[in-house]
Amino acid sequence: MKIGIDLGGTNIRVGLVDQNRLISKQTAPCPKGTEKEVLEQILALIRKVMSEEVTSIGVGVPSVVDRERGIVYNVANIPSWKEVHLRQILEDEFHRPAFINNDANCFTLGEHYFGEGKNYNDFVGLTIGTGIGTGLIFNGKLYNGHNTGAGEIGSLPFKGKDYEHFCASRFFDAFETTGVELGEKARENDGQALKTWCLFGDNLGCLMEAILYAYDPQAILLGGGITEAFPYFKDAMYQRLKEFPYQESVTRLHIAPSKLKDAALLGAAMLDE
Repeated sequence: MKIGIDLGGTNIRVGLVDQNRLISKQTAPCPKGTEKEVLEQILALIRKVMSEEVTSIGVGVPSVVDRERGIVYNVANIPSWKEVHLRQILEDEFHRPAFINNDANCFTLGEHYFGEGKNYNDFVGLTIGTGIGTGLIFNGKLYNGHNTGAGEIGSLPFKGKDYEHFCASRFFDAFETTGVELGEKARENDGQALKTWCLFGDNLGCLMEAILYAYDPQAILLGGGITEAFPYFKDAMYQRLKEFPYQESVTRLHIAPSKLKDAALLGAAMLDE
């Protein structure tokens, strides 16, 4: 058995994974206070699922990670976490080996072991939320880079800012709405909402072009709540991709929302592999 942890600025999810199956999960809000308060919440959740059969603990965090030493730096949406020696803390407390990695890498690893990513040796995992997170599977292996930050293509320059401003939830700020609200309006066939989703899809198509240029993957698998609106931005995304100069690459590329629940948590549990 293994424990996987998906650490987010809003919620902390801790799960017990056995033979490729999530058998128990605990979820709690992430405290907005001190570094210690966040750690205490994590430790409390681990204790609820811990058993003698657990062999390792894996954690996905939205930050840069020194993977060799298990240190996380400047965690997104958790301001108190500037430099946390998380691996040492977990190993001292639970006497099991702990593995720390970027949350987008964990999502991608979850897809690789448990989801549609099992069908591909080379694919990109793209999480669309407050920002854009990216994980890379090359030759059937997770590619981390030196600081677990390889592939963070959402931070590349785009339209005077970066892709995150136009291909994630920040995009909707300019329209004084949210992805959830716009999705509800689109389901009601609201014309302005559908038009706005087309703009979003066009931007995302530009991001897909950048991914094709950089990695030429077999597939791009999408995670995050915004992907529930995939039917409303899919056509505009592919329309943009018609301008990509190497159409054979587009034809052979598979783009789809993830169908795997708790992908990042499951991927975190597999960090010891």
